[in-house]
Amino acid sequence: MPDHVPDPVPHPTPAITEYWDAAAAAFDDEADHGLRQEPTRAAWARLLASCVPPGPADVLDVGCGTGSLSLLLAEAGYRVTGVDLAPRMVERARAKLAAAGLAGRFLVGDAAAPPTGQQRYDVVLSRHLLWTLPDPEASLRAWVSLLRPGGRLVLVEGRWREAGQSGVPYVAGAEALPWHGGITAEALAAAVRPLAAGLHVEALSDDPELWGGPVTDERYALIARI
Repeated sequence: MPDHVPDPVPHPTPAITEYWDAAAAAFDDEADHGLRQEPTRAAWARLLASCVPPGPADVLDVGCGTGSLSLLLAEAGYRVTGVDLAPRMVERARAKLAAAGLAGRFLVGDAAAPPTGQQRYDVVLSRHLLWTLPDPEASLRAWVSLLRPGGRLVLVEGRWREAGQSGVPYVAGAEALPWHGGITAEALAAAVRPLAAGLHVEALSDDPELWGGPVTDERYALIARI
């Protein structure tokens, strides 16, 4: 684990918070967000089981959205903390776990620099978040600093054509984000490799159950050991 304080991460603009707050109400309508269909839910449960060490363990879900992955992890016996910029996303995540009778800690804050204090984790999980960040490489370093020795960084990412929610354009200036539209597995592996003791990439584009149907773009999970 790094013995230095990671570089400061740029703060998100109010427009970004407003965008994701507005998206919260319909966020779970997408198959891979709400996991409402049992085949999709089961596919994500299998993927998480293959990426994270056996529980119980402490998992930080950065950019947790409405908490669907946090819920799966809590069901499997993990101690989950979720962080999301949008208060309405966090409200839904809290309600989702409460309805299931499961414990989970959810914080409103910048997922790029989680407000978790001195807490350290066995796993930091991020899904489809890096494209939204103004300095994704600084965020990766910040996440690694939150891991215990031997911890895992799990990044579910891809390179896709549409970056907005439900066809709504993202905030003005988004095209200038370093990884707008996603990042290839090769490029992300190059960014993570200096931070990790080892990593591997699992291709996910050919598993339609994860996405609620076939996809033609690049999607993958990168798992790094720290």
